[in-house]
Amino acid sequence: MIKLFVGLGNPGAEYEATRHNAGFWWIDQVARQLGVRLVAERSYHGLMARTQVRGQTVWLLEPQTFMNLSGKSVGALARFYKIAPEQILVVHDELDLSPGQAKLKRGGGHAGHNGLRDIHAQLGTGDYWRLRLGIGHPGDRAEVVGWVLRKPPADELAQIETAITRSAQAFEQLVMGEMERATVQIHTDKPPRAKPPKPAAEPPAD
Repeated sequence: MIKLFVGLGNPGAEYEATRHNAGFWWIDQVARQLGVRLVAERSYHGLMARTQVRGQTVWLLEPQTFMNLSGKSVGALARFYKIAPEQILVVHDELDLSPGQAKLKRGGGHAGHNGLRDIHAQLGTGDYWRLRLGIGHPGDRAEVVGWVLRKPPADELAQIETAITRSAQAFEQLVMGEMERATVQIHTDKPPRAKPPKPAAEPPAD
């Protein structure tokens, strides 16, 4: 069961449309679905909404600390409300997945992602859930910083938005702890193949 949904990104208009803010985009999508508004909460160093979903209290959080201090926000809220790491889902951009892909996993390393690195440090563990939104890789490690802080071209943005819409539809399943069903919904990144048309009936022989 997930109680705290965290989207990672950087605050400020100059970062709003950059690849590194894909986690914010996901939380924004869920907030629209739920009809809730994120408001600034100084105690948790972020934008937050608290609501009820199928009888469960859930929190949406967008840290406003800049990416490399994301754990400061996550840790503050989790400690105050006594939310365990395994009840937290962190949504973030993922270089190792192509635009249009989304993957759900629990635990693991931070793979150099500065937001995850700080959350690891603040929670004291990596045993929380992650929703990885593919943004693609520039092909050269030296170009990664510039890549994540640039806006994706229109075709890639459309693919990322499709993955966000698809994965956000698993929100209630995540809240209720139906992780296998949520995984199927999130990982299905291609539409089912259409069945080939049936061959036309042969005209009757004379």
